[in-house]
Amino acid sequence: MKKILILLAVCPVFLLNSFAVTKSLKLGGKDGWHDIQKLDGVTEGKGRFGYPSIELVRNSPAVSDYTDMLLHFENGEMVDSSGRYKVISNDFILTDDAAFGKGAALSRGTGHGMLLEGSRDSMFGGGGRIGSFSIEFWLAPSISENGERFFSWRSSRTVGDYPVYQTITATFFNNHLEWRFSNIFEGYSKNKGEVLISGTTTIIPDSWTRHKVSYDEESGLLEYSVNGVAESMEYLTSTGHEGGDIYQMVLGVPAYVSLCPQYTGRLDDFRIIKMMSGEVAHIKKSDNPFADSRFELYKIDGGRFLTKPIKVMQGSVLTSIDAIMDVPSQTSVQMYIRAGDNYFGWTDDSPEWIPVEQGKTLAGIAGSFFQFAAELLPDGGGRVTPSITQITLNYDEISPPLPPFSVKAESGDGCVTITWSHSADESAGGYYVYYGNRPGEYIGRYALEGSSPVNAGKSTSITLSGLKNGSLYYFSVASFSNYDDRIIGPFSKEVFARPKK
Repeated sequence: MKKILILLAVCPVFLLNSFAVTKSLKLGGKDGWHDIQKLDGVTEGKGRFGYPSIELVRNSPAVSDYTDMLLHFENGEMVDSSGRYKVISNDFILTDDAAFGKGAALSRGTGHGMLLEGSRDSMFGGGGRIGSFSIEFWLAPSISENGERFFSWRSSRTVGDYPVYQTITATFFNNHLEWRFSNIFEGYSKNKGEVLISGTTTIIPDSWTRHKVSYDEESGLLEYSVNGVAESMEYLTSTGHEGGDIYQMVLGVPAYVSLCPQYTGRLDDFRIIKMMSGEVAHIKKSDNPFADSRFELYKIDGGRFLTKPIKVMQGSVLTSIDAIMDVPSQTSVQMYIRAGDNYFGWTDDSPEWIPVEQGKTLAGIAGSFFQFAAELLPDGGGRVTPSITQITLNYDEISPPLPPFSVKAESGDGCVTITWSHSADESAGGYYVYYGNRPGEYIGRYALEGSSPVNAGKSTSITLSGLKNGSLYYFSVASFSNYDDRIIGPFSKEVFARPKK
């Protein structure tokens, strides 16, 4: 009795190992990610060996009611997404070496950069009192030499019947960016009407830095920050600090905005925000476009993607997962898999997603469909993303058994007896008999023994009755697996017979 029990316990494992063929299914890699069903917070990038990878989407400013200008340089575009500025001339070259997304502008310093003309409702195209504003952008200069001019606006306004020249410029000096505002703030007369604010962070060539200059008309604060850290500020007030009369920003005759007229390097996501007095009080704090919260290149809550349910052979068993991916320090990739036989009834949570790890042996994950998902999480500062170049699903597929070599059909009165030889395949657990009225079309529904195919079990013959005398019927036999009767092998040769009295 003990020996029999041992044989029964070992038999299923023996069958699986004897009749299984190890196969691999690759996702991504050189052929790309064609089986993706859903992307949430992730996008396609460039991974190992130059192959497409899945990585986190970078944060990028969007157009809002307060956006005065937005140049994001995505999708080959060299236009202002807010629609308020028209590009008059442009010497920029598009590059994929970007701070955000997949596009940035490259200025060679040999032309005039980009020249833009604002509409009447824009900051530099309408003139008059401006209100609060911010100018924000990313820079990666090639050399940052003294005198390289990144931003320039030159105009004039009439004060007491006399013309007064106005300029706003941003120029490199000693590897820092300096902003000069000349005769911009009404009533301000110190330093001949010139305000200078300069960063303290040394700008490193070919390294991206985030810059922001802003003015708050409610407090008179003019501030310059680099990478989210305030480095220079001036209160444009009668007291020189918070409180007192505020010198408002007033622009004169509309004039062109010149970006990178004498600058060599890259520029990305150039944005101007403008808001008139009182508008800040009517919006939620979380929606304030001037709020300078800690900047995250990638969202801290990360992103996720999942593939379509991928068809494999019935009864396939997942054994392990291999991954080609980059997971920098503090980042994480969490992988999941689920399997089943009919994905049409699947929901977001059923079948259950099973956490898996690269290279570890898996058990109990089997079905006709596999579906893969992964969560990508950045580092704690939101500055670095992991990426996945390729996923390989390794699984055991139960080979379908060979059909019987010999099949015969013998006519009878309203019936046909089909006989066949045993399959030469040891994995055959039984036989299905297929029948129909046309060659190769086994969709019969007439036999008393059931519709096609009829399960004959382990028998090597069956009589199908209830057939119409004089009609011609076609038959074929297929073996099914001893491991799972849903794993069916190829058809045998076709035979035919015509029932008669």
